[in-house]
Amino acid sequence: MRTVLFVDDEQPIRNALERMYLERDNVRCLFAASGQEGLEILAREEVWVVVSDYLMPGMRGIEFLSKARSLRPETVRIMMTAYADLSVAIDAINKSEAYRFVTKPWNNQELMDTIDEALMRYQLIKSLASEDEALYLSLAQAVELKDPYTKGHCDRVARYAVALAHAVGLPDDVINDIKHGSWLHDCGKIGVPEGVLNFPGRLSDEDQETVKKHPRWGSEVARQARMSDTVVNIILYHHERFDGKGYPDGLKGEHIPVEARIVALADVFDALYSDRPYRKAYDFEQSMGIMVEMAETHFDPHLMDLFRPIAEGVRADA
Repeated sequence: MRTVLFVDDEQPIRNALERMYLERDNVRCLFAASGQEGLEILAREEVWVVVSDYLMPGMRGIEFLSKARSLRPETVRIMMTAYADLSVAIDAINKSEAYRFVTKPWNNQELMDTIDEALMRYQLIKSLASEDEALYLSLAQAVELKDPYTKGHCDRVARYAVALAHAVGLPDDVINDIKHGSWLHDCGKIGVPEGVLNFPGRLSDEDQETVKKHPRWGSEVARQARMSDTVVNIILYHHERFDGKGYPDGLKGEHIPVEARIVALADVFDALYSDRPYRKAYDFEQSMGIMVEMAETHFDPHLMDLFRPIAEGVRADA
């Protein structure tokens, strides 16, 4: 069962956290009053997420989370503290690879949303590590539930990308990884709030920056699950642009792995040819016209030439 461990030396804090989850029967909550007690629980229980206070007597939160990482590397770690300080946050991230940093007093709904995202991250890591293809697609569909406008998007992107990979002449094992990477290319969106994903208009600069973090978040999960370099590259680099003005790393031209260039093209085509929160789908001619305009900046020109007949086939099948 989905299990969360809260570690805090103050009984009133533990009581408040317990009350927060009284009506949630789909999450099991465990509590520890010290880092040592928390480690003992971790040694005998499968804990999905651990939320630890920072300033505790004896073993402090960062030391506890660092030891928790060694003991249960797959458990997602969250630091909570009343002492909001940049150096504390940096230590939490660097020494224990904390997933999130939460300040006290907390907002109950925001904290539960953060923990829910962490629970999904744990499930994602465990499922990806299973090498079960059916689970890959199931997880991609679970991510799509956060944004109803993307229903079926991952499967369509995979279909277009696999067709393009065959046209390029890539080996079968790489094409299989491209299919998996296409399904999972947006898995990092589990860390993006639904209100941001579904916002029916132009996002604020801050929300845009949040969305731009999803390739790195997703690739970290894929690496932790020991997925292939091809899958990791697709998740990390599918928003890079051929002119070097994409994100997250600003790679240019053939420095972008070919698998990511393939999926980027398939991803944009499906985004144009489907309804989005902020607009209706473009028709085929409009979609291809925009793709041609973008070819000079966003896409590998050779791949774009190979994709045209694939896109025509999509229209014929519609």
